[in-house]
Amino acid sequence: MKFKHLLIYAATVSVFMVSCSKNQGVDTTNLAYTTPPAPVADDSGTSTVTPPSGVTVGVDAPPISGDNSNMLMGNPSGAGSVSNDNFLLNQGYYVESYNATKQEPNWVCWHLDASNIGGTKRTDAFAGFAGLPTGVFAVQSDSYDYATYGFDRGHNCPSADRTSSTDANKATFLMSNMIPQAPNNNQQTWGNFEDYCRSLLSAGNEIYIIMGSYGTGGTGLKGPFNSIKFAKYPTENINVPSNVWKVAVVLPVGNGDLARVSAATRVISINTPNVNSINSNWKNYIATMASIETATGYTLLSALPQSVHDALKNKVDPGQ
Repeated sequence: MKFKHLLIYAATVSVFMVSCSKNQGVDTTNLAYTTPPAPVADDSGTSTVTPPSGVTVGVDAPPISGDNSNMLMGNPSGAGSVSNDNFLLNQGYYVESYNATKQEPNWVCWHLDASNIGGTKRTDAFAGFAGLPTGVFAVQSDSYDYATYGFDRGHNCPSADRTSSTDANKATFLMSNMIPQAPNNNQQTWGNFEDYCRSLLSAGNEIYIIMGSYGTGGTGLKGPFNSIKFAKYPTENINVPSNVWKVAVVLPVGNGDLARVSAATRVISINTPNVNSINSNWKNYIATMASIETATGYTLLSALPQSVHDALKNKVDPGQ
């Protein structure tokens, strides 16, 4: 297993701006960590919500840059600090582009290897994120109003991918890591694909993963909806995506990861409709990376050389 850089940050959440080019790795020279504003109690209306939270980043978090870093494969939307609809957040255990208008992530990326899997139990510590830009509504732990809309609080970076510590697992339960996801999509199709990816670790692999969603209009347990508007929060207007996608780059454990990615590297891309009638077999939704780029406008794996990116984007994985 590759050496993990030690990261010790106390109760902090990281917001940084990164630029990357097609033929170079991610530029981390301007990384700056900032402390989030003091949490505001999320207690209006009911006693079932939890207070907004930040992230405590421990020594088990991936390094900020280089091998095993969460965003080694690139910044697909050029996220930074200029636009609140493409706002780059480093949550230590994963990195994301947050969309203030949609009130959900555009995409989330993370590195996964055997060191991320431990004995920590699922914390279920759903909480609003206290580190969003000033004036941006923070989706709260009860915002999805399940009884009315019937959508799961669907993780982008999964809870089970971060069980090395309580801090790691709690970070995945921030609502800024969630999308409204049809229950069968989340618990069956998506859960099965997540389990499959983790099973690849025991075969001596590590994986760079990016997940996102796009479009408007999904069908959950209570029928079709375009958005969630819980009256308790007057400024809430959470987009219900039409599609949920993921791209996973599978490498044998080793060093010099960017240089090891080639036209022969295994890349698994899936694109699923956000509907409750979905088939539980994720292999039915295998797609090309190119089709996801067309749907989203992103350049996935943007840190790779152009020739390697172009060779990979049209690959269709066999699913085994």
